[in-house]
Amino acid sequence: MLAKLVKEYRKQKGWTQQKLAEKTSLSFNTITKIEQGIGNSPTLKTLIKLADALGVSIDELVGRE
Repeated sequence: MLAKLVKEYRKQKGWTQQKLAEKTSLSFNTITKIEQGIGNSPTLKTLIKLADALGVSIDELVGRE
């Protein structure tokens, strides 16, 4: 769910993965892995950076209503 929603919110903003990486101070590889749903689960710190950059709550980001 997280992978799909991060990609969806990013595309709604018209951002590339690189742009999201810059906005969050995360690496391009980290963004790629999150969107592909591979690797370890993101830390709370990473989720906060993503949610803040994308303008959504953490609940929305992880698909929790």
